[in-house]
Amino acid sequence: MEHRGSVKPFVHFNAKSDADILHKAMKGIGTNEDTILMLLTARCNDQRQQIKAVYKKTYGKDLVSALKSELGGLFEDLIVALMTPPVLYDASELHKALKGAGTDDQVLTEILASRTSEEIKEIIKVYKKEFGGKLEKDICGDTGGSYRKLLVILLQGSREEEVDQDNIENDAKDLYAAGEGKFGTDEEKFITIFGNRSVEHLRKVFDAYKKLSGSDIEDSIKGETTGNLENLLLAVVKCVRNVPAFFAESLYKSMRRAGTDDKTLTRIMVSRSEVDMLDIRANFRKMYGQPLYTTIQEDTAGDYQKALLYLCGGKD
Repeated sequence: MEHRGSVKPFVHFNAKSDADILHKAMKGIGTNEDTILMLLTARCNDQRQQIKAVYKKTYGKDLVSALKSELGGLFEDLIVALMTPPVLYDASELHKALKGAGTDDQVLTEILASRTSEEIKEIIKVYKKEFGGKLEKDICGDTGGSYRKLLVILLQGSREEEVDQDNIENDAKDLYAAGEGKFGTDEEKFITIFGNRSVEHLRKVFDAYKKLSGSDIEDSIKGETTGNLENLLLAVVKCVRNVPAFFAESLYKSMRRAGTDDKTLTRIMVSRSEVDMLDIRANFRKMYGQPLYTTIQEDTAGDYQKALLYLCGGKD
């Protein structure tokens, strides 16, 4: 598989010398933030974990705690995120979204709609190990209705693999009958089809739906559902059509409004930096007519901005 991340493994990697450089950057008066951000954004997550291990062995303390005590604010949040293994990062973001007052449904929707079945299975394991609870149980305790049902189906990570040619038309008709074709909405039908069919199969169903009804499935969802369920169904459709475009839109929304949604901006830039950032950039440019790089520049500041720009990786 071609590497579509903006962050790649550093070629002449030496964990020991990296650990020493970071130690020096944090020693004495003032911290050298530039050194820290340039080094860590130029290493892949796996390499950062190796640096962390060597740092502990050499200096007898946890690198992340050391970084936290030297940095602050959004920049600190971003660096800590970069130092977290990807699956643990997803699990922690979900845990944060569920515990405390209110549920951050945007996080649940973003992660569960966009991750692969394998990734979701790993997230569930790590969640249990780190937080001692079952992710499914925590989600069920915090959500309700059809929204909860679809989250639970997505959590099973059991999408079919193949395209079922015989059922493409049927699924499209069922969706039409469940939505636009009747008074009220049969949400169950939407949930079953959206949660279980393969991505390829769903693409074909959405094409068939358009032929059948003359409108896009997105319009039907917007007309038939509301709130969290609507957002989750739309996220699934967008990820089925084009995952990088889904993230490009989420990034755009996180910046282009009064006040930046830095939590979302950080989460997407960190979690996609080694996956598909190059494709996200290409989609962003196509959709919004300007580079992601420029948008980040206009919307953020300081060391936080510099680190985000390194993760973005280029101006296109």
